[in-house]
This record gives sequence, structure tokens and C-alpha cells, in this order.
Amino acid sequence: MIHSSERTKKTGSFRKTEQILSPSNPSNGLAETYRLFPDFSLEGGCVGFGFESLADLLTTYSQIRIDGFVGIFWESFREQLQATFASRNIQTIWIDVSQAMKPPSMVEALVKPYLGGDDPLFGKRFPGSLQDYFDPDQLKSLQPDPDCSLSILYGCGAFLAQWKGPLLYVDLPKNELQYRSRAGRVRNLGSPSPLTPKEQYKQFYFVDWQVLNRHKQTILDRVDWFVDGQRPTEPTFVAGAVLRDAFNRMSQNVFRARPWFEAGPWGGQRLKEIVPQLPQHEPNYAWSFELITPENGLAFTDGEYSLEVSFDWFMYHNHREILGRSADQFGYEFPIRFDFLDTFDGGNLSLQCHPSPEYIKEHFGEPFTQDETYYILDCKPGAEVYLGFQQTIDPKTFRTQLDSSFTNSTPVDVKQFVNTVSARQHDLLLIPHGTIHCSGENVLVLEISATPYIFTFKMYDWLRLGLDGVARPLNIARAFENLDFDRRGEEARRQLISQPHIIDQGQDWRIVHLPTHSDHFYDVHRYEFESEVMGHTDGSPHVLMLVEGSSLEILTHQGMVEQFYYAETFVVPAAAKSYKLVNLGQRPAKVIKAFIKSSLESK
Repeated sequence: MIHSSERTKKTGSFRKTEQILSPSNPSNGLAETYRLFPDFSLEGGCVGFGFESLADLLTTYSQIRIDGFVGIFWESFREQLQATFASRNIQTIWIDVSQAMKPPSMVEALVKPYLGGDDPLFGKRFPGSLQDYFDPDQLKSLQPDPDCSLSILYGCGAFLAQWKGPLLYVDLPKNELQYRSRAGRVRNLGSPSPLTPKEQYKQFYFVDWQVLNRHKQTILDRVDWFVDGQRPTEPTFVAGAVLRDAFNRMSQNVFRARPWFEAGPWGGQRLKEIVPQLPQHEPNYAWSFELITPENGLAFTDGEYSLEVSFDWFMYHNHREILGRSADQFGYEFPIRFDFLDTFDGGNLSLQCHPSPEYIKEHFGEPFTQDETYYILDCKPGAEVYLGFQQTIDPKTFRTQLDSSFTNSTPVDVKQFVNTVSARQHDLLLIPHGTIHCSGENVLVLEISATPYIFTFKMYDWLRLGLDGVARPLNIARAFENLDFDRRGEEARRQLISQPHIIDQGQDWRIVHLPTHSDHFYDVHRYEFESEVMGHTDGSPHVLMLVEGSSLEILTHQGMVEQFYYAETFVVPAAAKSYKLVNLGQRPAKVIKAFIKSSLESK
């Protein structure tokens, strides 16, 4: 038990990144360009701000549970909220739910089989629940103090103690969790020991997020207030009923996730031009995570204040409306991913491939695999993409050279083994599992992919170091367990370069089909139009991006009107049924659309 007189230490920065912290106030929306902080509108006055306002909601209760995500600065949160209670002469007692957790040695034994041993990157999805971390008897022993005006149980898992009174959930965007990890300010769930950021991320991905997301699913309808915990001194919050109603409206209309950006050893300079609001002193931007739903957040605003929650909540509340006919196939997993890979004035990506469906399920516990495509959004003359093998590939010789390079740091003549294709703007290159590939320099790729996103088996990284000065891990053995050596020569070109054709057209519009490989469960269309064009979801969510033109307006079947700009990703859920895209620019617009194929028998 922790009484209000106790204090916590405040030392150092709480996040290690150059990226801008999401503001508590929404942007004024005047800049007609890519927006770093998109949000979904709520009614005015429904988002609260600050600990004083949060305390106003809670002073009439005798007991409260404050649950939340890993990485929350619980003692700082307690300290600041307690100060407001003290100023009102409210006698409080705070009880840390982690007191009821099993000893760290037991938690370590519980999760160790899922952490991949010495593998620096990969583990396997943990199948357990948050209850597995707690001693039931100790949890039951945590009781409100009848002699205090207000008893507060707080920490990850506070819901599990069957107290009365309201339930608050303090959420944290997963990119901010990673920034806190890099600053050495967080611990994994139930672990007192500090790990390196890479070790922490592996445990976050394969264990902590699995456990806490299942917990979110359990408590979603019971949360009275959602709190955005990414600004430690400036929380914003909204009533659970308001947020759940917003999810319902989103699931019938259109939304955009909040993107985030990362530098990398091969990163380029084109994203800095497209998104001038980004910190320009970063050495490069290798990635923009436009729609990677296991990590993206969704932001909301009442016009005065903004609040962000993780995408997971939305899927747990509305997955059938979002996914339509494929809801049973994918469950709570949003299946399509959009992200940018920028190598303008940068370098080649690592030479890589992705696992087969059977391999990713057996080894990592993922329900489907990382089948990708590269949509060439922009490129310089002469740019290339490595795709498939040369006709004369000899797997044994290739493996020998890769192993020798890894051992002796000797260069590999990659083009002796791997085919290249010219990068041409608006081409779609197909990368089903097992395909050797990587983008060359001077290309801006829109990667349209299945959602799994960390299962890249690197074979060769051009002998360079990461931004931390350490060579990135290679996965040559895993790659050779998955490579498809039949994708070679002219057969590779035939299979892996999409051949567009028009499937519908009108006076000033047309719809172009860019067929994907039979292994892909998603397909790609492109709307090309001067004034406007209609879209119909036909039972699948549509993930869209304006890839040519300046801006557009979307009008949904339910009457919502939103504006989007060049390179912004937005999603129309299956339940929206139909929408109209209106070109607001001075030249013809092109919009890429990815959607789930109507037949998944082959999957």
C-alpha cells in the first residue's frame, strides 16, 4: 500500500526520440498538406484535460480501479492525481496491484519459452492471460480501506480485483512505449530487471502486448473512462460510452490512423519533402508506419482537446463492421498494412524474404504471413528493385557466399544471384512469401502488405552498421528454409510484376486492376479520375491512399465528409457500403485501394 505522503523521483527525459509528442490540443487544420496528427471528431466538451479535471470525476466515489498499459509512469500518475485530492482534503489510500503479482522468477519461467532463447529478434506469441501473472489469494487480499474517504487500486491488471466503483484505463501508444524503452524508463510486464530496448521490444511484441490486448478485449465494455497517458503531466480523457459510440460511427464511415516515422541505416530524404512538419534534423526517414494496426493509435478530438487510444480497442468493439465478410477469417486482426520505405539519396534495403504461412504459424504463432507488394510511389531515373533470382541461380553457391560474407565481412556480388527490375512510378511489384527482394536506392515505396511486419529474414545487409553502430542481425538459415528458388529469370518477371488493366470506366474516370499473386489474400485497384468516382466496399474494408494529386474529399454513404491529402492513408470499413471520392486538385487524381479478395479458399 502506498500513502499520499510518498514521493517519486523524476530524473532525465522520459522518451528518447526526435519525433514530436502528440499535442493535447488539435492542430488548426489550416495546412493543406500531409497531417502528422489526424483525428476523428467528437462532440464539443467531451474530452477532459489535466489531473484537476480528472479528480473532479472521481471525488464522489469511495473506491476506484485505475488499470492501464505497460509503460505507464504509474508513480508519477499517482503522485499528480493525489496532489489534487490532497488540495481538497480528501483522505486517500493508494494500493499498487503489482503487489499481488507472482514473484519475478515465476513470471520469468512463465514467459521464457516464448522469448526465442538466444534469437535476438524472434519469439512466439504467448497464449496466456493477465491472470497468469497474479497470485489469486494475494489479489483477493487487496481490499479498500474503510477508514479512508477514497481507496484507489492502480496498475496493470487493477480490473482483476473485484472492487466496486468506476474503472479507468490509462492507455499508451506503442510507438511512445518504444521511445520510453529507448530512454531506459520502462520495464516489461512483471519484470524488475532492465533489458536492452531490442530485448524489451521482443518481449513486448511476443508476450506483453498479447497479454494486455486480451485484457483489453475483456474489459472494453466495462471501462468508464479512457485516459491518454502519453503526456505524463497532461492527461486527456473521455467517457467510455463516448468512445464506444465514436467507434460505432467510425466503423460506418471513414478514418485515418495516426502515423509515425523512424530513421534507418538505409533511409532516405523524400519523406522529409512530403511531410515538412517532420523534424528535419533527423539523418533520414526509412519508414512511415501509415497503417500497422498492432502499433498504430487512433486520435479523437472535441475541437479543444485530443485523445489517442490504441487501434486494438476499435477492433475488439467493431471487427465485424470493419472486416465484413472476412471477420471470421481474421478475427480481431486487421489484415492489411500500408507503410512507406524511403531510399531517396539513401541505400538499398537488406536482401530479404518472408516466411511461409506454415512456418510463421509453427515458429512464431502468427495466424497469417507477411505477403507483400511494392507500389512505386516515386523514384529517380535508373532506380532498381531486387526481385526474384537470376535464371542461373545455384542455391549452394549463393548460401556459401552469404555465409562467408557474414563470417569474414566480405562483399557479395548480389546481381550475380538476384534479378533486378527497373523501378517505374505507379508499378506494383509482387512479393509473396519466399520471394527474395529488396528496394534499391532512390525509390519511395508504398508497401502494401499483410499486417505481420517484423518477420523479415535478412540475408545480406551490404556490410553496413545500424544507426546504433552495430550490425543488424542476419537470418540466413531461416531465409533458406523459406526461399522459393523457382521464382527466377523470366518466370519471376511474369509472376512478380503486376500487369494492370482497366475493369471499369466512365466519362472522366476509370478503375484499374493491378492483380496480385495468387498467394496474396488482398487485391489492389487504382481509381483514376478528374472530377469524382464512386467506390463500393462489397463486404471488404478498403485501405486507400491518394498517390497522385493534391487533395480529395470523401463522402460516405452515411453522410460523413472528410478531406485527405497526398500520401495520406485512410480506411473505409466494410460496413460503410459506399463512398464518393471528389478530386479537389487541379490535375487528375489517382487513388490506390487495397481490399480483401472475395474468395479465400486457397488460404
